[in-house]
Amino acid sequence: MYTINDLYDLDHTLAKDYLSQFEYPWQALKGIKDMIIALGETLGDDYEEREPQVWVHKTAKVFPSAYLGAPCIIGPNTEVRHCAFIRGSALVGADCVVGNSVELKNVILFDHVQTPHYNYVGDSILGYYSHMGAGSITSNVKSDKKDIVVHNGTENMDTGIHKMGAMLGDHVEVGCNAVCNPGTVIGRNSNVYPTSCVRGVVPANSIYKNNGEIIEKK
Repeated sequence: MYTINDLYDLDHTLAKDYLSQFEYPWQALKGIKDMIIALGETLGDDYEEREPQVWVHKTAKVFPSAYLGAPCIIGPNTEVRHCAFIRGSALVGADCVVGNSVELKNVILFDHVQTPHYNYVGDSILGYYSHMGAGSITSNVKSDKKDIVVHNGTENMDTGIHKMGAMLGDHVEVGCNAVCNPGTVIGRNSNVYPTSCVRGVVPANSIYKNNGEIIEKK
């Protein structure tokens, strides 16, 4: 339930060929920077290279106070709003919203992703039409700095990396002020209650409640 094919429709990202190489999404995190640099060199005239290795589609709207760190790609019809901080290694798809005071770092945002208000998204992949409510964040480093382990019931998968935020499947809704702890994986079409503290794997078509209870969506 947490492979790339389980979570994502790859037809909705420029990273399709890159992600197709891997079984699990966290395996793609280390190479995002190099992938963006290589991909940027192949983009057509619809993109402007505003600074070295910063490619922005001509239909995208980037507000004057936003910061775009290299390398990054900003897709068609996407809005990068006031005071957004894209630190670099960010592939942002088409029709996305990167909102006020949002910080992105080492991420892939599929098309139609919304991170509209005060979100931190680091070392994460957000699927098609996924949405993070105001103030929700991905925590990407454990307090003991050890490698991230993805927990799925009694099954534990060591990722071999010490920075991993959250893998949100297509059409995932994360409520306001929720925290996705390191190694969180949320299956397609699932919802997370506001103010939740999420750990481990949330199955597809589920609702994650505040006390950690997971129920099937009806």
